[in-house]
Amino acid sequence: MEALNSIVGAINGVVWGPLMLVLILGVGFFLQVGLKFMPILKVGTGFKLLFAGREGQGDGQISPFNALMTSLSATIGTGNIAGVATAVFLGGPGALFWMWMTALVGMATKYAEAVLAVKYREKDELGNFVGGPMYYIKNGLGAKWAWLGGAFALFGAIAAFGIGNGVQANGVAQVLESNFDVNTSVTGIVLMVLTAAVILGGITRIGAVAGKLVPAMAIAYIIAGLLVLLINIGEIGNALSLVFTYAFTPSAAEGGFAGAAVWAAIRFGVARGVFSNEAGLGSAPIAHAAAETKGPVNQGLIAMLGTFIDTIIVCSITGLAIISSGAWTSGESGAALTSLAFHVSLPFGIGGPLIAIALSIFAFTTILGWSFYGEKCVEFLLGVKSLIPYRVLWIIAIYFGATADLGFVWLLADTLNAMMAIPNLIALALLSPIVFKLTKEFFASGGKSEEPGGTPAE
Repeated sequence: MEALNSIVGAINGVVWGPLMLVLILGVGFFLQVGLKFMPILKVGTGFKLLFAGREGQGDGQISPFNALMTSLSATIGTGNIAGVATAVFLGGPGALFWMWMTALVGMATKYAEAVLAVKYREKDELGNFVGGPMYYIKNGLGAKWAWLGGAFALFGAIAAFGIGNGVQANGVAQVLESNFDVNTSVTGIVLMVLTAAVILGGITRIGAVAGKLVPAMAIAYIIAGLLVLLINIGEIGNALSLVFTYAFTPSAAEGGFAGAAVWAAIRFGVARGVFSNEAGLGSAPIAHAAAETKGPVNQGLIAMLGTFIDTIIVCSITGLAIISSGAWTSGESGAALTSLAFHVSLPFGIGGPLIAIALSIFAFTTILGWSFYGEKCVEFLLGVKSLIPYRVLWIIAIYFGATADLGFVWLLADTLNAMMAIPNLIALALLSPIVFKLTKEFFASGGKSEEPGGTPAE
């Protein structure tokens, strides 16, 4: 087991190394330039379409709003609480700046993913729209590239059990045990029951639950975070100064913080940013492919908001709360660091329990979102007959995730997560002319030239 751990660890170091970070940022920047920075300039248009899209406006299973909420259910999670804290702990305050940079180019990546997902989606044997990287690789790049789509689906199906199931269930179990003394077995059983009640109903039920739970939990967390920033308002200017200064100069050791080189700020800022908003991984377009949308560009404009909301808003609040409260020099890391920042800032000792509850809800919705991603990857490989067995296996895996030591599972899932990105980024680069063409036509016609998207299944 130790040898296997070493091998996977070595692969992880490569796939999350400089080459991957350059690839993710490079493809995102290329798309952003090719789109003439439209995703940044049209954020307001995206929000208008989002609120207009609370009801479906075309073919699909769920409304454009619920498609975004489903993708956000998978992205607004432990990355926003534990991931940001880990980035700051390992890379210093400057890591937050590089998370912002990842998000700004990631908006173009997420936009392109959704455009292609809707453009090349199919209808399966059950009459449901299915899409994502495996389908836009197959239908957009042709049969000779089908193996690349299969590779994405294989990595995604396995990675889902780690990053979207076991790691999330384990996080909930640990935080509830440490804060409320709830036995991990009890947490595992409760999570199994709650998850089964939702995912056995398919994407329609997942979308309906996400459409209600995600906005509520995100707004509640944002309000609590803004309250922390308000309490520490005198330190906000200094916190922002640290973010911009340490993005380009080494962070000095301070208190329990060991110091960090600029490379560490870049590496951990980008890696945790991608882990949080998933731009480039290829997961979110699987949800957006099911949207009842007018067309690819409409859904792309809504999809890009996922990265904006996740990183520019939610992660920024977490990061600035950690830095402005002074907790970043405490030596704590992960969720414990965020919990400390809220604990020392908020009155009546509510900070710790608040983060525990937020983390639990965030992780639960991540389990729901990733269950859909994983099953669509399996469906691509094995067909619709695999859906019910996959859902049952997913529910059972939650208990083991909640009660087991997941050191190796986390490492394997993190590695496969990065490997999902490689086929997706290749496809985005090769299919970028299609994205640019559809976007140009859409805006030239005032948004009236959209086809609903969809490719006949072979």
